[in-house]
Amino acid sequence: MFIINLNYIAPLEELDLHMEAHVQYLKKYYKAEVFIMSGRKVPRTGGVIIAQADSKEILEKIIAEDPFHKHKLAEFEITEFLASQSHPGLKDILR
Repeated sequence: MFIINLNYIAPLEELDLHMEAHVQYLKKYYKAEVFIMSGRKVPRTGGVIIAQADSKEILEKIIAEDPFHKHKLAEFEITEFLASQSHPGLKDILR
């Protein structure tokens, strides 16, 4: 499991120009069962994505597709962790 921490480095107005493409990117990887949950930070300085992938290298390739990454609008930090417990309702989506 991974936590992807996004920190915006561009003005929000510039991010908003790419938001629809970013949402489509997220939907693609929700459908592929890579992304588990995501959302904006409060205050809106970035975002967080919880993901599952076979390796950090695979996840780095997936992140490279994000419009926020392609247009250098955010910095991305990946933290890998071993999920030892989870809510019972998540068991059907976790690998």
